[in-house]
Parts: sequence; C-alpha cells; structure tokens
Amino acid sequence: MSQSASTLDLGLDLDRVNAELGHDATALARWAVGLGQPSIVTTNFRPFEAVILHLVTQVQPNVPVVWMDNGYNTEATYRFAAAVSKQLKLNLKIYLPRRSRAHREALEGPTPALDDPRHGDFTGEVKLEPFARALHETAPKVWFTALRATDTAVRAQMQPVSINPDGLIKVAPLLHWSSKDLYEYCEKHGLPNNFDYVDPTKGEDNRECGLHISH
Repeated sequence: MSQSASTLDLGLDLDRVNAELGHDATALARWAVGLGQPSIVTTNFRPFEAVILHLVTQVQPNVPVVWMDNGYNTEATYRFAAAVSKQLKLNLKIYLPRRSRAHREALEGPTPALDDPRHGDFTGEVKLEPFARALHETAPKVWFTALRATDTAVRAQMQPVSINPDGLIKVAPLLHWSSKDLYEYCEKHGLPNNFDYVDPTKGEDNRECGLHISH
C-alpha cells in the first residue's frame, strides 16, 4: 500500500522504522508519540491488555484509551477494566452501542451464530459503529493497538507500523511478542490480568472481528 499524503508530509520511512524499531516495543512507542500527532490506544481488556496500556501511558500518560464496550463482557472483564484504569490512571473513553444488550435481545434474540447472516450486522452494531464514532470524536492520527502476529492469519501479515486506508498510522508495538513475553512484562511491572474474556463478535480466538480489516 502506498503511503498517504499525511504520512509523506511527516517524512515517514516506514520500511526503515519497521526494520529498526519493529522489535523494540518501547522505542517504537516513543517514536510514535514523538511524531507529535493526536494519538489513541484501543483496548478490549482481554488477556494481557494491561501491557499495551502500561507501555503507551509510560510514554504518553494522558493518551485517550478507547474501549468499545459491546455490552457482552464478563463480570471479570469489567472488574479488570476498573482495576487497570485505576492503577494506570487511564484517560478512558468508553463507547457503547446505540442500543443496550437488553434492548437488542428483546427485539432480535440472542447473539447470532457465526454462520448466521445477521452476525455481520451484529458486529457492526456493537463494535464497528462505536469505533467509527470514537474515531470521529477523538480525531487521532496515530492508533496504538495490541495486535500480535500470532492472533490471526491476517495479523501475521502486518507490520508493526502501517498506514490504514483512511490515513491513520497504526502502531502495533507488541506485534512480535509471545505470550511468555507478555506474562513476564506483567510480572515485572505488577500488572493485573484477565483470562475470563469473551468477544461475541469473534466467537473464536483466531477469527477477525472486522476492526483490523476495515481499518
């Protein structure tokens, strides 16, 4: 994909950045913040999410942390979100679907199965539309994400820094990290964790929800 006009204006050489900083998460975060552009970091408070949140807020403490709370999270996930937010003093921005879970299920029933034609609309309602709203309201140029190459086949083809079709500079400092790396980081920095996590838009761990395909 060719670099957008905005990235050319910043004089970015993404091949060089990925080659030199792609395996140094802290250096990559510092480089991205050093661009001096509005940034966000997204989270879903899944396992090891405290790592990306700690890593980025150490460099930019007040960075907006965007959470698309789909309304289907476990009690443990909500408690984890509260604990991490308090410990790291997160500037948390919560985006909810236009309808509550109770409202949607009263009219349309339980979460549609992955092979149900309605599942795409469900994902759009509880995740993609809230994210589009978040992007409109926060207007970032840099998007920090906890994507890892081992998550899905799509993510295995990504680079630590890439440019979205909409011109956003997507930065994935943890792209090449293993679960062991994440665990050791949490232990080193005394970070909480959460393994009781479910994403109804994915259904399976190695399935994309659409967020990192359309954006």
